[in-house]
Amino acid sequence: MSAPERGNNYGVTDQAAYCLFLRQSIILFLTFLYRESTGIMELQGKTAFITGGASGLGLATAKNFVKAGARVFLYDLNAEALEAAAGELGESVAWHAGDVADEDAVKAAIAKAQQVFGTVHVNVNSAGIGGAARTVGKDGAMPLARFEHIVRVNLIGTFNVLRLCAEVMQLNEPQTEDNERGVIINVASIAAFDGQTGQAGYAASKGGIVAMTLPIARDLAKRGVRVMTVAPGVFETPLLARAPEEVREPLIAITQFPKRLGNPDEFAAEVAHIVRCSYLNGETIRLDAGIRMPAL
Repeated sequence: MSAPERGNNYGVTDQAAYCLFLRQSIILFLTFLYRESTGIMELQGKTAFITGGASGLGLATAKNFVKAGARVFLYDLNAEALEAAAGELGESVAWHAGDVADEDAVKAAIAKAQQVFGTVHVNVNSAGIGGAARTVGKDGAMPLARFEHIVRVNLIGTFNVLRLCAEVMQLNEPQTEDNERGVIINVASIAAFDGQTGQAGYAASKGGIVAMTLPIARDLAKRGVRVMTVAPGVFETPLLARAPEEVREPLIAITQFPKRLGNPDEFAAEVAHIVRCSYLNGETIRLDAGIRMPAL
């Protein structure tokens, strides 16, 4: 019996299904060959450890990673916000609350990430705090404790997390033909370059992140781990979303193009691009629409 004669019941349907299966298999195989040949680190199936992941840029990054098929471990001080974020993002997300500058807390969080997901492939360090104070103000010299606290969270906290994540990453199986085992992406700020009046502590902490990017990339090169930094401009975070127009408009006015605040999804897209582009290493990317902050 020919295929058309028996196709009214099963033949044509089976043949069509087989052709579809064969076509999809070929596409998947060619996609695999392309990824292998270009050395792309795909997010699908990878595990990302994201600090500051309960809100703002960190949460936007987590959402984008999950959408791309990654597993995400969130680390933040705010346990309530972490629980809410994990509930929103679904089963591919786990979390642990703690201080980025607390060595034992970070070790416990990474151990939990390994227990739940097996390992860590990507580390995004977006946890950070602000705080404006002049070096000498109306009440005298800036309290040293204020300067120390900003540096402790933003700079020491970032280094603390990345060094412990890198220790795990070096043990991963190579993920690309370049023997890449992991990617670390730190979050600085344009204040590292254009620090304003009252930003001595904040600019120092973010400038430190920029300054350590290249030497850490050199440290980890033989271990197959890349290190990059993103220096965001002014983004539409929950804090700025609540700000009055008299605060927002001057910031928008000094951007070049486009004339608006940054969208957290744009930050998340840049982070994903860094993961996928293996030739990016040891550098800081300004993501700021060409803004240059005045001294004020």
